[in-house]
Amino acid sequence: MDWWIYVLLAVAVLFVLPALVVSAGIYIILLVRTKPDKFGRKCSFPDDEEYVRLYNKGLAWGEKWKDHKRDVSIVSDGLRLVGEYFDFGGENAALIIAGRTECLLYSYFFAEPFRSAGWNVLVIDNRAHGLSEGRVSSLGYREYRDVLGWCRLLHDELGNQKVMMHGICIGASTALFAAVDENCPDYVAGMSAEGMYVNFYESFLNHIKLDRPKAPRFPVIPLTMLMMRVFSGANVVTDGPLWRIDRLKKPILFLHSREDQFSLPEKAQELYDKCTAPKRIVWFDRGAHSRIRINTPEPYDEAIRQFLAELA
Repeated sequence: MDWWIYVLLAVAVLFVLPALVVSAGIYIILLVRTKPDKFGRKCSFPDDEEYVRLYNKGLAWGEKWKDHKRDVSIVSDGLRLVGEYFDFGGENAALIIAGRTECLLYSYFFAEPFRSAGWNVLVIDNRAHGLSEGRVSSLGYREYRDVLGWCRLLHDELGNQKVMMHGICIGASTALFAAVDENCPDYVAGMSAEGMYVNFYESFLNHIKLDRPKAPRFPVIPLTMLMMRVFSGANVVTDGPLWRIDRLKKPILFLHSREDQFSLPEKAQELYDKCTAPKRIVWFDRGAHSRIRINTPEPYDEAIRQFLAELA
């Protein structure tokens, strides 16, 4: 065997294989439900005081309005997905789409502005979350088809005239993917997006910079992104909201915090500027990523109610 073959083998053993192992571990942690209670119906950050307060306020909302609730389900891509429908007697409904790791109990917290505006509310367990089937999350690249299925349920079976989508973080990206799809029906009237990023790759890098500033980036992060593409169908580097926002025709409300360190404010402005649909952006001075409403509930709710009034 030539000497250069030994060198290549040594490089593979010393550098490539360990990087692959680490990348696979990160991918599994982020997107694969390895046991039934992972991404389950529980508080995702029990040591975060603000998050726990948000979560408990949502649970209190669900308890208050439980008499209006019914369990619902659909089948999408062969997976049985579950949700809860709150019928408040309205003619229209809002579908709340949470981000990665979150179940429908989390989405309770965002339901009040829709209820107070006279809209019915559907909260869902995304695939591979909560009580829904599935093992792999796809960061919206497959889940948008599930969202369109939920919209059909709201309209065709539950009798709502109009449907609007409210997405948080990855849920906002998922809502956008659904709204620009050629199969998105006319009765989907619009969407609101809290903390929408330009693509998941940039948001992930911002997490790494804040949480693990000394962690090596290459080749682990590129390999992790490659695994997302191969195993989850998620092209998180050269696709995402920034590449699709100009295809949107339906009205959109952007909700963004100037304190957001993961979906940076200047990137939100870039998304807004590129969007050619009827649009509005509301800036909030307080609130970390996905934490706007817990810090400024009244302005947040009023922005949504005004948007709903224009859609009705």
